[in-house]
Amino acid sequence: MEQPIRATWAVTWDRLHDDTRQLAGRLIQGRRKYRSIVAITRGGMVPAAILARELEIRLVDTLCIASYQDREQGDMKVLKSVDGRGEGVLVVDDLSDTGATIRTVREILPDAHVVTVYVKPAGRDVVDEFITEVPQDCWILFPWDTSAQHVAPMALTAADRSRPHSDAD
Repeated sequence: MEQPIRATWAVTWDRLHDDTRQLAGRLIQGRRKYRSIVAITRGGMVPAAILARELEIRLVDTLCIASYQDREQGDMKVLKSVDGRGEGVLVVDDLSDTGATIRTVREILPDAHVVTVYVKPAGRDVVDEFITEVPQDCWILFPWDTSAQHVAPMALTAADRSRPHSDAD
């Protein structure tokens, strides 16, 4: 049974960049050499670009898997695969939530090194490395899924907002 979402966490572009660079540092310390990066689309594309730069890897590919409809994870649909078993390949995604997507990836690329920037407890056992663990009941709002917008001050009530304001107010 799925756990209900009780919290949200908005990840900013800066936070994502810093966390992904921290992941790059950990990968460099691990001294493994990768010949290519495979981004799991779509969430893994931005972290993969950052890792490709920081690790000096020029060969970047995508493994396209569709699983989410709104906030519900459904059946895994491999829309585009990659060749080989994954030897020398770094596979990157933004998040391992339930682990279902990464399990599918491991069936396709069993020899790859799989990393995510963020992980939830149910998806922790399927990744080789990650940076930040968040609670299972937390929905992560990634910067490509959100936009900044004006929010009215809390002191304004619904009644206050319904009356016309002038610039003199």
